Amino acid sequence: LPSPGDPFDKPPCRGCSSYLTEPYVKCAECGPPPFLLCLQCFTRGFEYKKHQSDHTYEIMTSDFPVLDPNWTAQEEMSLLEAVMDCGFGNWQDVANQMCTKSKEECEKHYMKHFINNPLFASTLLKLRQAEEAQHHETAIPFHSADDPPRPTFDSLLSRDMAGYMPARADFEFDNYAEWDLRDIDFVEDDSDILHALKIAVVDIYHSRLKERQRRKKIIRDHGLINLRKFQILERRYPKEVQELYETMRRFARILGPLEHDKFIESHALEFELRREIKRLQEYRAAGITNFCSARTYEHLKKSRDEERLKRTMLSEVLQYIQDSSACQQWLSRQADIFSSPSPGRRSAPPLNLTGLPGTEKLNEKEKELCQMVRLVPGAYLEYKAALVNECNKQGGLRLAQARALIKIDVNKTRKIYDFLIREGYITKA
Repeated sequence: LPSPGDPFDKPPCRGCSSYLTEPYVKCAECGPPPFLLCLQCFTRGFEYKKHQSDHTYEIMTSDFPVLDPNWTAQEEMSLLEAVMDCGFGNWQDVANQMCTKSKEECEKHYMKHFINNPLFASTLLKLRQAEEAQHHETAIPFHSADDPPRPTFDSLLSRDMAGYMPARADFEFDNYAEWDLRDIDFVEDDSDILHALKIAVVDIYHSRLKERQRRKKIIRDHGLINLRKFQILERRYPKEVQELYETMRRFARILGPLEHDKFIESHALEFELRREIKRLQEYRAAGITNFCSARTYEHLKKSRDEERLKRTMLSEVLQYIQDSSACQQWLSRQADIFSSPSPGRRSAPPLNLTGLPGTEKLNEKEKELCQMVRLVPGAYLEYKAALVNECNKQGGLRLAQARALIKIDVNKTRKIYDFLIREGYITKA
């Protein structure tokens, strides 16, 4: 039976004192407390004190759908009670307790309407945001439940983390503080000066222990236990703010995690505002009064910069054209700029087409293209058919149209487009 404070607990029938089962009748004119009757007492016109048989009434039942046409309100409450009793995930026990639904139906219904429901999800998100706003925890504190990093002993990462030992959750700094105490022994024959000296050594040891705890607390409060995670968090800021972060890091132990994060966040916001103000001032100086014109201005500015770069390159060519050795050096330098991969990245090896479906439909040149572009033959054949069909419809095809048809990396699209043009499969518009 429900507990005395259970909101679903109903008083017995006022006529026969029997346990009420749905549907039952509630008098709309009597109460509080509510005047409830079972159907048998209601049909024989039971009357009691002020209650008369001609009073208006309501039929109380949970036999109506709420979230799903195939689930009644009573079944919804039974499902929630079963999940509370049996635990989330024990769907077989939940189904056994409900008796009216199978294991799969219980799991599917609960996940759909109580876990993945957008309405409940937004409500939970608001509650979570309200809780975060209440606690204001912007720092990333270290918790013992986190998976700590496990650097190799005496490695670079281990030294950067002050000799952190994950098995002991401790550090290697100031490990010899106890050595000063190992030979100290308090005896009755000590003179007052010797006794005071030994007490001073113990006080020094206690101060070093306090310093240990202070350092550990700083590392844990600021989330420095995982150095790589901390560095990833730093990279979310612009370069200028990162330099400020690096400079102000030494003051973090004075401010504390919350105040330090607020300080950095406020400067990051100030940087963004200053950059936006500078951009708006540039628009105003150019006579722009709305953002539609600003987009056109940005597009034209980009075009002007590209043209200026071309003119600069042309002037350099004219400058070096009389000197063959200087001209060769300049051309090789430009070739390195435009052909070399970005720093820190190595070009991927050619794709091995052995066993890939569709390879037998390619000629040797197409196989070479797929290997260098690292494109599977099936995808290449689909892209080729789409480009050829569009070219036949339009009477020609531009690179921009090809990029609109093929939603992959633009460099790969350009190589496929140039190859098809070169081999005569398509023609330029």
